[in-house]
Amino acid sequence: MASKSTLPYHVRADSHQHLVAQKLFRIAEQKKSNLIISADFSDTDSLLQCADELGPYIAVFKTHVDIVHDFGEKTVVGLKKLAAKHNFLIFEDRKFVDIGSTVQKQYHGGALRISEWADIVNVSPLGGWGVVEALEQVISNETSPYRDERAVLLLAEMTTAGSLATGKYTQKCIEIAKQRGGAVIGFVATEALGTAEPDLTTTAKEDFLIFTTGVNICQSGNILGQQYQTPEAAVRGGSDFIIAGRGIYTSENRVETAKQYQREGWNAYEARIAS
Repeated sequence: MASKSTLPYHVRADSHQHLVAQKLFRIAEQKKSNLIISADFSDTDSLLQCADELGPYIAVFKTHVDIVHDFGEKTVVGLKKLAAKHNFLIFEDRKFVDIGSTVQKQYHGGALRISEWADIVNVSPLGGWGVVEALEQVISNETSPYRDERAVLLLAEMTTAGSLATGKYTQKCIEIAKQRGGAVIGFVATEALGTAEPDLTTTAKEDFLIFTTGVNICQSGNILGQQYQTPEAAVRGGSDFIIAGRGIYTSENRVETAKQYQREGWNAYEARIAS
């Protein structure tokens, strides 16, 4: 299973054909961080303040910009400047799920201008492979200024109680990634999925990254059905990058809390590659 590999990030970076995956692995090693902050803020100033404060300790900054009521040029420019300043990637948690032509417009146009600033987006292939192909066309277009600098994750599982993203749906995500996913670098999943084990001879398509949401040191769940696991448990279960939100940004000292998540996630990674 790809995310249970004992290969260090730098080895996977060297053998991976996708530029975004390479960059992410190298950022993680440079910063000794596999932490992603889920920054669910509803105004630009709060979003950018969080990115600036926590940027030194994260590999990826995850956004939901459709909840930012004053989204605009300031948001886009600010995110891009802070990503360059602190060396992190931006992941817009858009969860595209529509017919391909609509998704192309949502991704590469509209008010949110996602293709301009988000290194990574995610997709639910509920309607089939067409949505993945649609984003691939935009990303790989020879006229795109961001050609090969954008990547896609498939939403294979969710952490909420009663989630329907299980079983045949999850397996179909794996099949689509292998068969159709030139831009797909991995999955949002709760644990390692049944993909091939990467080594120095396998292709990049067999080395899918696992991004795991619902990571929280102090809680096991909430009243809305969210289910949590610790950084150590997530990485041990196959996560390559752990996503934490309220457990960090609502804490009394979110910088120190972010550092704690960073340490725990990185220690778990080092234990995995040493095993």
